[in-house]
Amino acid sequence: MSKKIIKYIGALMSVMLLSGCVGLNKTTVDNTPGRTSIYQDINSVDQYSGVGVESQDISSMTDKMVRDLMSMQHIVAKSTAPRIIIDEQYFKNQSSSRINKALITERLMVNLNRASRGRLIFLERGAMEMIEAERAMKRSGHLSEGSLGSTNKIYGADYRLTGKIMSLDAINQKSGGNSRYHQISFKLVDLETGAIVWSNMYEFKKAAQTDVIYR
Repeated sequence: MSKKIIKYIGALMSVMLLSGCVGLNKTTVDNTPGRTSIYQDINSVDQYSGVGVESQDISSMTDKMVRDLMSMQHIVAKSTAPRIIIDEQYFKNQSSSRINKALITERLMVNLNRASRGRLIFLERGAMEMIEAERAMKRSGHLSEGSLGSTNKIYGADYRLTGKIMSLDAINQKSGGNSRYHQISFKLVDLETGAIVWSNMYEFKKAAQTDVIYR
């Protein structure tokens, strides 16, 4: 084989190798300035998944709680719709996971409100200042009564949600891997007697070689 042919083959292989590297960079790393964000399914596990409570866990557990609570006829089939408070105040995070508890309680309340279609009435205790100010202006004559009329007192609640987020961690110091077991409990408490009228639990365990930072 002549030196000219060998040179030609060598040059061709160099071009092919360079093209392959460029193609690899384009497919694995996209750091182009101004590139658009990508929407993802909240129920999917993405490349940044760790061992904490994530979107797919919140979606799955709240959907499960809605289905279960709506099947409780002693609660949803009352002749008078019970009044319920669902918020994060008595929903305690005792786990090692960093989580905004309202992500769980708010999704649960909204989906229950939609599913119940008036069979359950939800009260917003976080809006008491707003409610009291509006009532005061109506009663003083600064505002007219609302189209639904007035009531003597602000509604009291029949039930309130409580719950706990707990976890158990295991860390492999040699490999750097870790796992976390979550146990998340939900209870609906009778605000007159203290009885638990409904409860359920959601649990899962995750393992990862390295963890991600949750904010």
